[in-house]
Amino acid sequence: MTTVLTPASPLTAADRCDRCGAQAYLRVVLLSGGELLFCAHHGRKFEPELKKIAAEIQDESERLTSAPAASAPEEDR
Repeated sequence: MTTVLTPASPLTAADRCDRCGAQAYLRVVLLSGGELLFCAHHGRKFEPELKKIAAEIQDESERLTSAPAASAPEEDR
């Protein structure tokens, strides 16, 4: 999928896929001015159609495969 880096805010767990309600990892800014949010699955599924109508695509699906940040060990009480 074509990725465009935008100054848009990062997607959060509160952002949900417009198709199925799962966590969104893609924001598609439409040429018409609106935006759509998709999970990684539906973003891939609709990729050909989205490319035709998108002004920008913000793809954060790499977060699905990146290792989580290590947390500091808790102190004994």
